[in-house]
Amino acid sequence: MKITRELLFSEAEDVGIPTDQTQQLWDSLSAATDGQQKFDGLHVAYYFGGMIVIGAMSFFFSLAWERVGGAGILALALTYGCLFGFLGPHLFHARRLYVAGGLLTVVAVCMTPLAVYGLERAMGWWPQADPGSYHDYHMWVKGSWLVMELATLAAGGVALRFVRFPFLTAPLAFTLWYMSMDLTPLLFGRTEFREPQQLWVSVVFGAVVLVAAYLVDRRTRDDYAFWLYLFGLASFWGGLSMMDSGGPWSRFGYCVLNLLLIAVSTLLNRRAFAVFGSFGVAGYLSYLAFRLFKDSLFLPMALTVIGVGIIMATVAYQRNRTGIDAHIVSVLPARLRRLLPPERE
Repeated sequence: MKITRELLFSEAEDVGIPTDQTQQLWDSLSAATDGQQKFDGLHVAYYFGGMIVIGAMSFFFSLAWERVGGAGILALALTYGCLFGFLGPHLFHARRLYVAGGLLTVVAVCMTPLAVYGLERAMGWWPQADPGSYHDYHMWVKGSWLVMELATLAAGGVALRFVRFPFLTAPLAFTLWYMSMDLTPLLFGRTEFREPQQLWVSVVFGAVVLVAAYLVDRRTRDDYAFWLYLFGLASFWGGLSMMDSGGPWSRFGYCVLNLLLIAVSTLLNRRAFAVFGSFGVAGYLSYLAFRLFKDSLFLPMALTVIGVGIIMATVAYQRNRTGIDAHIVSVLPARLRRLLPPERE
């Protein structure tokens, strides 16, 4: 809910609150929200520029940087990392340019895996076999990326200690997602592994990240948990969705789990859970339609009914969201209600 000065004064006048008291309240609200990062149209340009820099430094230039060798990659990555690592916090604290300074700090953190890769390339140190070009870091699951990921997590944690910018959790969550896949060859002690093993590691790791996101969500005023929730869900839900179901009852259990994700979205006030859960339920209903109407002219009709039904259910929920959410929360025991994170809207 967005409260403007005009709206506050208008509503206060309607209920008979004196103007001087309303002004004091507005001043207190302004002081309390000073420094918080609010997203608006201008921030699109900030983030777009930041993403170009991150992509250029950590992905697109990596093919060219292989020519300078490990020592050259290390030197270049440290130079850029130190430059952005100084400029970002300076803009954030001294100039109060929170978005620009925060994004440059994110760029500095994103230089960490490249710097570690350069060091490992120069020294020949790898947890497993040589993983190949840094470009493959974003393409192939390999245990030798693990040190790069651990270093990135450490750098992100240090950056968050000095720059309170919620988007800094994005490279951390992204790295955790990669780690959930790269841990598999190390856990099973070989470079080759079966797909079910990777999927189970993804599910377990995603669940751990979701628990961590919930704990962060309960303890922070700004939204530091968004990216952790998003990549945790991608790992957890993606692993489950790609598994071989094994039978109709396991598919039904998958549907129930997705319905629980939709319910959790209401309790945590996180739409990402509803999005993933809706995809899962739609997939299960489509499976039932294919099973019941296979090779039948009614299959397109059945799928159409499912799609329209989901749309209508979404419209009904949107119109009555406040009442539905309030009712779900009201039926929870008091102990559980105290465990819910603060609202972000």
